[in-house]
Amino acid sequence: MSDTVAKWVMLSGVSRGLGLAIARDLLARGYGVAACSTTFNEDLRDLTDNHPGAFWWRGVDMGDPAAIEAFVTEAMAAFPGSRLWGVINNAGVSVEGILSTLPVRDIERVLQVNLTGAICLARAALRQMMKTRPTSGKKAGRMINISSITGSRGYTGLTAYAASKAGLDGFTRALSREVGRVGITVNSVAPGYMKTALSEGLDEKQLEQIVRRTPLGRLCELADIVHLVRFLLSDDAAFITGQVLTVDGGLTS
Repeated sequence: MSDTVAKWVMLSGVSRGLGLAIARDLLARGYGVAACSTTFNEDLRDLTDNHPGAFWWRGVDMGDPAAIEAFVTEAMAAFPGSRLWGVINNAGVSVEGILSTLPVRDIERVLQVNLTGAICLARAALRQMMKTRPTSGKKAGRMINISSITGSRGYTGLTAYAASKAGLDGFTRALSREVGRVGITVNSVAPGYMKTALSEGLDEKQLEQIVRRTPLGRLCELADIVHLVRFLLSDDAAFITGQVLTVDGGLTS
């Protein structure tokens, strides 16, 4: 694979929605993508068939730190000689319910996948990025964490999810200070409400209310986030780090 891409990224949660859209966009622009998700489907088969030298997938439960470590090791082997440029923590799960009746196992699962899993992927990938970073200059790489406006604003019935995303934003700020000196930027992207699997619990009436409260008069779309992720991976974003970039059409302003 290394003879087909100059830079590649690790991406979690690739099987559908935002992760799939990000993978398609980056592959179309010459990046290599090492991706993981819990399931393999026809969309991923299409990426594998059409980008045999640039797309690699492994089944990973982001709640399993050992599986995350194995993914990083195997991804490095899949792109020998190519440069690991970025990590995109996109995998996420959500459970709805009032906290007083929410099973502890559900709370633990959300925190394990959304927060601990993201930290573990960042930890394992950073070790590899540090090994392969340039010996001169400050262009070492990018890390992007997909957060949510729920982490800063909250939403009834999504307490565990909100806590996991707020933690992810705090992780972003702290890690940006640790790795900035070697040229790695770390940012969070906080989308507004989108019609994805994670918002399936919102009915049409609730979505219409959100649209009415949004100054730009619509829901967030996949393209809004994909374009920002691509920018943050680029050299044009070299002086942006430790930020939570909200993309919600003014809903939380």
